[in-house]
Amino acid sequence: MKTIFRLGRAGLLVLVAGLFLAACGQDEASQSTQQGGSQERPPHPVEVADLTRQDINLEKSYPSLLRSDDEVTLVARVTGTLEQQHFKPGEMVDEGQLLYSIEPDVYQAVVNQRDADLQSSRAELERAQRDASRFERLLSQNSVSRQQYDQARSELGVARAAVAQAEAALARSRIDLDYAEVTAPVSGMISLGRVNVGNLVSNGTELATITPLDPLEVRFQLPQRDAFELRRQISARDGAEAIIALLRVSAVDSGDAETLEGRLDFLGSRVEEGTSTVQASASFANPEGRVLPGQFVRVSLEGLKRYDVLAVPEIAIGQGLMGPQVFVLDENNVARARPVDLAEVAGPWQILRGGVEPGERVVVGDPAGIEPGTAIDPQPFDGEAGEIVEEVEQAKAEAEQEAAEEMQQGAGSPPAGEPDGEADEDDAS
Repeated sequence: MKTIFRLGRAGLLVLVAGLFLAACGQDEASQSTQQGGSQERPPHPVEVADLTRQDINLEKSYPSLLRSDDEVTLVARVTGTLEQQHFKPGEMVDEGQLLYSIEPDVYQAVVNQRDADLQSSRAELERAQRDASRFERLLSQNSVSRQQYDQARSELGVARAAVAQAEAALARSRIDLDYAEVTAPVSGMISLGRVNVGNLVSNGTELATITPLDPLEVRFQLPQRDAFELRRQISARDGAEAIIALLRVSAVDSGDAETLEGRLDFLGSRVEEGTSTVQASASFANPEGRVLPGQFVRVSLEGLKRYDVLAVPEIAIGQGLMGPQVFVLDENNVARARPVDLAEVAGPWQILRGGVEPGERVVVGDPAGIEPGTAIDPQPFDGEAGEIVEEVEQAKAEAEQEAAEEMQQGAGSPPAGEPDGEADEDDAS
């Protein structure tokens, strides 16, 4: 009996050992099959570029509230009745154009009176000059006293002062006469009148506002780094003439957005403490008055560059365990993940601050489907990052559209095993 039990236990051990060896053999076979399949997978075709330093054009835009710094508010400078308005509200007026008349005939009469006073004073001066000359001769002949001579000289001085006073009064009356005719100090669009014709106005009464529309001056704030780079570029390389300012105004009522081209006029020399920005201004030609002050706009600078930098198309940046990364090829064209330090985005380009070196081969195409260790079939890169980004976005859009169509088709078909409407009708018949 003991012998049979021992033989049975030994057979059981042999059976278990055989099953274990069979399982190990299956695992090794499956692993060898998987390894063989991965080795047989063809290299992944994707664009690859040799990193070189280059100059990258930036696409920077800054928000601003459009304003007209030359806007003028007309005010009355004399007191009187507003007799005439020589413009239509909302029209364009030219510099020097007559706009209002404030009793000019009254002030013309004052000018005439002051002119007559001046003529009288001059006549009195001539008489005093003759008397002084005569008394001077008589004094030399001892025919008059010294007191009489001094009196004649005093009257001459009074006559001269009266002439000066009359000349000043005439000049002031002529100034008032000029103010009685209110003219445009600048060219621009004039607003509604704030005082109706026939009302009494006085010195300081606001009459209307003139807003110059051509050219427009736009002030905006540059981040501190952009301002420093721009100043360095202007002074050391291209000059301010190479910087083109574009003014983009949001479309109104689904119309086309307005874009005006201008030039950079001013770049500040100090950093604002509260915002860490530098003020700048640009001027834009606006001959048809299509853009009006008060609108929110975006000002972009073309010609702003980053010099001698390393950059890859933005689509080539992936996210790894260590943060942003790119794939660098080794000598066997195998992809290796490389963490990188990102700088700023310049259109379709991503500028790199560190992590890669010039001369390394970097995957610049779509990194989807690429993992560390993936064999790569390098495709040539023509340097157009925008085209790669556009192609990848278009491919994603097409894939999303196909997936949506498949979902719609799946939602429209009846579930498996459930008869459709035609089958129900056949059964009913």
